[in-house]
Amino acid sequence: MSSVPSDLKYAKSHEWLKLAGDGTALVGITDYAQNSLGDITYVQLPKVGATLKAGESFGVVESVKAASDIYAPVAGTVLAVNGALDSAPETVNQAPYEGGWMIKLKLADPKSAEALLDATAYQATLG
Repeated sequence: MSSVPSDLKYAKSHEWLKLAGDGTALVGITDYAQNSLGDITYVQLPKVGATLKAGESFGVVESVKAASDIYAPVAGTVLAVNGALDSAPETVNQAPYEGGWMIKLKLADPKSAEALLDATAYQATLG
C-alpha cells in the first residue's frame, strides 16, 4: 500500500504539493509514482526562475524501468531545486515526501491548489 500523507495535495499525474503559509510550495512525486518507476537513477529539474504552467512538464525522472515526465501541479515560478538529487537520485525512492522533494514554487495563484486532490481522493485514484 502506498503512503499518502493527509497534509499534502495531489495531482492525478502523481505529483504532490506541500503548501507553506507564504504562497510557496514544495513539489515532488508520490510514493506510488516512485514505486511504479523502480530504482531512480537520474532526476532532471528546471532552472531556478523558470515559470511553469499547471500541467506542464518541468523535468524528467529516469529509472531502471523507464523515463517519465514530471508535471507541475499548479502554475508558478521555480524558487529552488533540490540539488541533492544530482548526486543521490535514489532519495526520491527512499523519502519521496521529505528529502526527495524536487522543486520549490512561488505559486502564481495560491487558490489554484484547491483544485488538486486531497489524500482521500488521490488514494481513490490508485484503485
